[in-house]
Amino acid sequence: MGEQDPFSQIPKMRLDELLDELQTRIDAARGTRDRVHSLLEAVVSVGRELDLAQVLRRIVEAAAVLVDARYAALGVIGPDGRRLSQFLTVGVTDEEIEEIGPLPAGHGLLGELIRNPEPLRLTDLTAHEASYGFPARHPPMRTFLGVPIRVRDQVFGNLYLTDKRGGQDFDTEDEAVISTLSVAAGVAIDNARLYEGVRLRQSWQRANTEITNSLFSGSPRAEVLGLIADRARELTGAERADICLPVPGTDSLVVELAAGGGEEERRGLVHPVDGTLPGAAYREGGPVATASLADDDRFTGGAGDLTKPGPAVAVPLGTPEHGLGVLLLVRTAGEPVFTDSEIDPLLVFAGQAAVALELAERRSDTEQLTLLEDRDRIARDLHDLAIQRLFATGMTLQSAARLVDHAGAAERLSRAVGDLDETIKIIRSTIFGLRVRDEEAGRSLRARAARTAGEAASVLGYPPRLSMEGLLDTDVPAPVADHVHAALGELLSNAGRHAHATRVEVDLQATADEVVLTVTDNGRGIPPDVPRSGLRNLAERARGARGTFTIDTPAGGGSRFVWRAPLLQEEHDRPARTAG
Repeated sequence: MGEQDPFSQIPKMRLDELLDELQTRIDAARGTRDRVHSLLEAVVSVGRELDLAQVLRRIVEAAAVLVDARYAALGVIGPDGRRLSQFLTVGVTDEEIEEIGPLPAGHGLLGELIRNPEPLRLTDLTAHEASYGFPARHPPMRTFLGVPIRVRDQVFGNLYLTDKRGGQDFDTEDEAVISTLSVAAGVAIDNARLYEGVRLRQSWQRANTEITNSLFSGSPRAEVLGLIADRARELTGAERADICLPVPGTDSLVVELAAGGGEEERRGLVHPVDGTLPGAAYREGGPVATASLADDDRFTGGAGDLTKPGPAVAVPLGTPEHGLGVLLLVRTAGEPVFTDSEIDPLLVFAGQAAVALELAERRSDTEQLTLLEDRDRIARDLHDLAIQRLFATGMTLQSAARLVDHAGAAERLSRAVGDLDETIKIIRSTIFGLRVRDEEAGRSLRARAARTAGEAASVLGYPPRLSMEGLLDTDVPAPVADHVHAALGELLSNAGRHAHATRVEVDLQATADEVVLTVTDNGRGIPPDVPRSGLRNLAERARGARGTFTIDTPAGGGSRFVWRAPLLQEEHDRPARTAG
């Protein structure tokens, strides 16, 4: 046999090449089939959810898996259309996020997709002209793929993917896959928002019904206000809710009810109408929102806030012509801002709250009118019946005394006539007291204290925290109320001039026996060079009202001033009445 012809090997080599190419195409087809299958699974998984937060989380997780990206993020564009209001990440741990610092707001390369909502692929993201670089402790990233998500032809947010595993660049197929996912994501987000809108409307309706039933059942005003604040906080996902009501005769609002964390720190806090978020809503008669209350110049919170306040919205209770107050809702830092879709039903709810306040005021006015009518009737009956009868009895006894010869009996009759005359005087004084109407609301101790605290903000540089309890306007006699008001003004003035404090707390309380005014600051105490004339005046006022004035140092430093006086001043000051 001769040697084999070398040219006979050529068909075999060509066949091997064809088989290899066929295998490659089969593998590519299988890979494409698997990827399409994965894409379909991702679309079904995303579309299955109805909770918006879960939908967003599923989208970003599916995007990272589909293109084998090490890091993925979804940025939700805020209402202003220029910043990111929410940023969800995959591939970065909570500890790494804490070390990196605040989440991106939409500047640099991330903002490029906001300004130009088109797919963007980069081999080295740091080389792009819009790149600002990374903050400290940020993991290094090189390759980049960004795709916008549209909901009904409006850009909802952007998908950001970086560092394809294996060191490869993102290709056109990756871009096509993520673009397809973004279309499905837009539909899923739209469905979730529609579902959430329906669910929220039903929840608001239930809350309105609950408040209406509470009103018709005659619940106290404070209970209705608490129900309004709790339901608003729950339905909007806010951390805190405050109801601020106007102080009569002043340009300020006082936090009458606080719900959420730190209620004691906020209750009684005075907000000036000018320059504050609640004041702006009260004056304008419309909602006022901010993306970050802590960074807003209109924030007047105290140092006792437990967490940094984030997005906030203030909505008026009532109309611009007849404003009843303001409902302030605050979320924690990093939470989404309040959108129009949330504020619109909140306005309707606030209208219901205004009706609640209006009904509470009308009920109070009706009760007050009924009380005054009863007082008039009692006074009229006392005058027309009791006094006339006592007077007639006195005249009869006085006439009978002339007919009595016994000296002791005549003296007793004369003494009885005198007692009847004194009784008539007491009844007439009582009638006068019943018929005296309350003075204007601005003269009440509660209103005067709130006005003085609000005015002190210009001296202190911040509003003091004011807390008032008890029947200050009914149980505290007018002379004592004048002393309390003067003492409060003097103490706040001293705090502003000498204490160098960053926090001043005022507590005014009327108990069954006494009225107690406590002013506490965290300043430097009472320096020896401070004139003592003001403190001596306060002590003199306390002694004049048969009370006391003390000064001590709290455990944390600063000063505490306590001015107190008994309520029953007339029992000490009334002269003893002699018989006869």
